[in-house]
Amino acid sequence: MNSTGSPRRPRRPRRLVAEASALLIAAVVAFPLYWMVLSALRPAGEIESAESRPWTLAPTLDSFRRVLGQQEFGRYFLNSLVVACAVVIASALIAFLAATAVTRFRFRFRTTLLIMFLIAQAVPVEALTIPLFFLMRDTGQLNTLGALILPHTAFSLPFAIWMLRGFVKAVPESLEEAAQLDGASRSRFLWRILFPLVLPGLVATSVFSFISTWNDFLFAKSFIISDTSRSTLPMALLVYFEPEEPDWGGVMAASTVMTIPVLVFFVLVQRRLVSGLGGAVKE
Repeated sequence: MNSTGSPRRPRRPRRLVAEASALLIAAVVAFPLYWMVLSALRPAGEIESAESRPWTLAPTLDSFRRVLGQQEFGRYFLNSLVVACAVVIASALIAFLAATAVTRFRFRFRTTLLIMFLIAQAVPVEALTIPLFFLMRDTGQLNTLGALILPHTAFSLPFAIWMLRGFVKAVPESLEEAAQLDGASRSRFLWRILFPLVLPGLVATSVFSFISTWNDFLFAKSFIISDTSRSTLPMALLVYFEPEEPDWGGVMAASTVMTIPVLVFFVLVQRRLVSGLGGAVKE
């Protein structure tokens, strides 16, 4: 019996199976994260032991002290934050304007342009690293944060434009016509009306842009060659990879610290992210 006096309905077997499957999948997905944090808390003797147990009876913060005590770690963290935030803001604004243009305006080669976006999304990053290296060298961007911001922004745009295109298309054109009748200019409609309506889509694309930029190692290794003061957090992991005896505790502790900003960013935007992905699915 429930609070209203009516008998409770037993849960359906299918629902129970679905919930159990969801919990199992969540556990499988979360296990690497748990093992990373556990390894960061293990003492050195347990990490080097041949017998690995999914727990530790003597947790320690020595690995975190070594990581946070590294002289350049704070600078690497700040560089990663600057690059990731710049890519998120630039890709969101450019993708919003581009998605509006390809959705609201009729111009020649519009379909060709959209197909090019898809082709650009399909090209692997590794195939373009060497051409991008020569491009950055010729433009004087090597060993600067711009060498990381520009490529990541370019690689984030195709996905962002395609996703935002659905959100812009979902806004009825009659709304724009009504705004024009009320005396609103096109730019006013763009930023005061259309932008808030597609904001969930912008948040969803920003999450993917932030994660891919924050975790990047390939570009950071290829474009930051001599000026280590411009390195990002993934490069800090190399400090703990000694050729003969890697510091796995330091690697796991640094990886844990790297994961925290991503989790914080995800928690802050999770509500808009869910609505944004839902809108994309509807479209």
